[in-house]
Amino acid sequence: MEKKKSVNQVVKHQVNKKPQVHKALTHKTSKRMTTNLAKAQPFEKLMEPPKTKFGLRNILQAIVGATILAIPIGFTEETWRLGENLPMWNIIILFFMSIFFVTLFAYRYFKKRVQKFYWYDLVKRVGSIYLVSFIVVALILFIIQKAPWNSDILLSFKRTIIVAFPSSLGATIAGSLK
Repeated sequence: MEKKKSVNQVVKHQVNKKPQVHKALTHKTSKRMTTNLAKAQPFEKLMEPPKTKFGLRNILQAIVGATILAIPIGFTEETWRLGENLPMWNIIILFFMSIFFVTLFAYRYFKKRVQKFYWYDLVKRVGSIYLVSFIVVALILFIIQKAPWNSDILLSFKRTIIVAFPSSLGATIAGSLK
């Protein structure tokens, strides 16, 4: 009998204590909720679509990646002769192949990282990466006097597009590094 009383007493004791524990949890929970609400982002920030950031750091990485591949390719005489001999149609195809490969790599890489990917961000990233690599290549070829922009624009453009093909891929890979 004593065992039954002790079990009953324990049960009554737990039932009597339960509201007090509940009150304590509610008080702690309300404190956490108020601090979490104070730290929470505004509703507008939560509803913004997730975007891939392309800031100054990414641009600097793209410049370094473009330079790494532009220097060995831009300093070869074969590249200079290709610029002189290839017809414009081949240069245009090379340009579109370059854009295509940069787009494929950027899409594949950032599709993994961002759940809802926006095409505007992809176009902006690909355009800026190719523009940065084109400018880097044009500058390097101008410095070594193999892109005479003031006298023969077409030759300079052809040589720059040829060297920008691998350079833009290097810029894309370097721009995706953390």
